[in-house]
Amino acid sequence: MELYNKYDKRILKEKLMQESFKRITVSFYRYVILDNPHELRDELYLEWSGLNAFGRTYLAKEGINAQMSVPEHNWEEFKHKVYARKEFKNIPFKIAVEDDGKSFYKLKVKVRNKIVADGLDDGTFDVTNVGKHLSAKEFNEALDRDDVVVVDMRNHYESEVGHFVKAICPDADTFREELPQVEKILKGKEDKKVLLYCTGGIRCEKASAYLKDKGFNDVNQLHGGIIDYVRQIKNENLENKFVGKNFVFDERLGERISEEIISECHQCGKLCDNHTNCSNDDCHLLFIQCDECKEKYDGACTPDCQEISNLPIEEQKKLRKERERGPKASIFKSRLRPNLKEVLKK
Repeated sequence: MELYNKYDKRILKEKLMQESFKRITVSFYRYVILDNPHELRDELYLEWSGLNAFGRTYLAKEGINAQMSVPEHNWEEFKHKVYARKEFKNIPFKIAVEDDGKSFYKLKVKVRNKIVADGLDDGTFDVTNVGKHLSAKEFNEALDRDDVVVVDMRNHYESEVGHFVKAICPDADTFREELPQVEKILKGKEDKKVLLYCTGGIRCEKASAYLKDKGFNDVNQLHGGIIDYVRQIKNENLENKFVGKNFVFDERLGERISEEIISECHQCGKLCDNHTNCSNDDCHLLFIQCDECKEKYDGACTPDCQEISNLPIEEQKKLRKERERGPKASIFKSRLRPNLKEVLKK
């Protein structure tokens, strides 16, 4: 069996849409020493391919960070195989809130230096000295206090469409950029009760240890992140204090948590919280686009990109090759994104 996918994404997406069975979208992580992540990578790829599982998994010496889409009829076997490895025994699974079964269309398992790119030298502080984990009930109770500082440890394009009440949402493009920003924002509040949250909890593990090392005395983190918060409030009939959507890093790009829409279309300004990637694959910019603008611009961010995306595929590939020599901006970096409303006025 091949250890890498070699099929065109259009073919894979078409096959996914034709599936007649349901899938479960799940995320899980664990900081644990992996002796041979490269060998484990190949083993997991073979196991998960055999179960027709899709998703994106990062392995490193420090652990695993996975987002997966598993056929419902293979779910119990998938869990059994994961738990059978001593490093991942009883690893907490976080099931997606909204799931149409189309979150991933292929399987990627990669070995990296870290399971989350944080830019930190872990040897300079105790990464195991993390903050106190709070349940959804405890987090809600803490949010009601006047003396707390709530920090969203996600990137700006995530918090733009949804966040907790009272949250400070740093204008950061990456987690690496956000950590020093948060330290600066919290300067002078070392004795305050600090509440951290992120999507599934993994970024808060590192952030809480980082802040404790910097002298913050009462650091707390939402256990299981936003994903598990929603499960808990539903199961325990708790008040929902998260407003809007939870951004997710898969084909869905978001899970609705509350009915409020707190962001706007980047092209026309209409209330909207639907992220999309520009239909011009050479651009692929991540931005918010309403249904009307999506139809008007064929899913593109500008008329120039619209023109390119409507060209025959071979012509698009030719143009792409001509541009490959130049630097390519991250699709998430808002600072590199033009003001689309201003561009469209010209």
